[in-house]
Amino acid sequence: MSDAAPMSDAAPMSDAASMSDTASDLVSDTVAVGRGAVRRRRRGRAAAGVGAVVLVAGAAVAAGVGFGGGGADTPAVADLPPGTAEVTRQTMLDTDEVSGDLGYGATTTLAGRVTGVVTEAPLPGDVIRRGRPIYRVDNRPVVLMYGQVAAYRTLAPGATGADVRQLERNLKALGYGGFTVDGKYTALTANAVRRWQKQLRLPQTGLVEQGRVVFAPGRIRIDTVTAGVNQSTGGGQEVLRYTGTSRQVTARLEVSRQALARTGTKVRVQLPNGQDVTGRVARIHTVVEPSADPGGRPETWIEAVVPLGRPKAAAGIEAAVVTVVFTAAERADVLTVPVAALVALAEGGYGVEVVEGSTTRYVKVATGLFANGRVEVTGDGLRAGLTVGMPR
Repeated sequence: MSDAAPMSDAAPMSDAASMSDTASDLVSDTVAVGRGAVRRRRRGRAAAGVGAVVLVAGAAVAAGVGFGGGGADTPAVADLPPGTAEVTRQTMLDTDEVSGDLGYGATTTLAGRVTGVVTEAPLPGDVIRRGRPIYRVDNRPVVLMYGQVAAYRTLAPGATGADVRQLERNLKALGYGGFTVDGKYTALTANAVRRWQKQLRLPQTGLVEQGRVVFAPGRIRIDTVTAGVNQSTGGGQEVLRYTGTSRQVTARLEVSRQALARTGTKVRVQLPNGQDVTGRVARIHTVVEPSADPGGRPETWIEAVVPLGRPKAAAGIEAAVVTVVFTAAERADVLTVPVAALVALAEGGYGVEVVEGSTTRYVKVATGLFANGRVEVTGDGLRAGLTVGMPR
């Protein structure tokens, strides 16, 4: 692609060309392109313009910087642009920001299955780990163990299944061995259960009644306590609510922007304390909310859950509104100029005005990604460090 320059002073101008100077006075100095504005340069002997038609004295006239039929050696423009900028080589990121809620994720309700009176309850914010009491009924603990399957039945010799295997894994992790972790509740499993019960001062029955153990994926954090000390429990009513202990952000996006939030997508979270933390989208949910107006259409949202890469960065922040920055597009190691440096060409397309000492020349460019006020460009002879013209 050859360079180009404005039309020479020596070239005769037609009546239409003379009218173009008048027409360009009626046209804005910028035209919208992508996410920025591209200027129409009108400098002495030439005017740059594209995409606009101006009616003057009943005639349609368009003005522009022309490349003409010149070859590689193009005439220089004598007058310099009012401002300049540098061609840079960089990685361009097109980002999109949405609000998110920093917290500990969704809450889970713990229903009381052991009948009696609550004699000890945790406090909101308490963190419970494996083998530790969550609360006490009749001064006997309800204990946390790790697992994905809820404790839905009493476990006794002869039982088999995933919940039995979970129990066996936890007993082994807590130091009560002597059996095979195989999902079969044998006499050896029952012996380990009795040793565990003795340690907790529970009746040494060798079976685990429903509700004595609560299975959760990991450590839990108490969110709210519903049934306090001296209250009766055991009928399945709510005792408390808990969350996980990992700090995470929940961000909602419009359905039209769901392409931004894919599982595994890397994002940046801007915290209220000024720190930026990276994270990756762990889960995606579709949320449908009923309309506040009777008979109105429900709203559909895409909800992205993002665990923080550095949880300690949010230390001291229990809950907050944060900014989640998604990367919509990325171009690595490309040449860029400010969007305002683009010049619209009469023959179509765009160029930049390269400044070399006291002279300038026009180079036609192909544009790529527009982001953050800059645009990716390619063109013959373009390189990092060149100076290009800018408007005031």
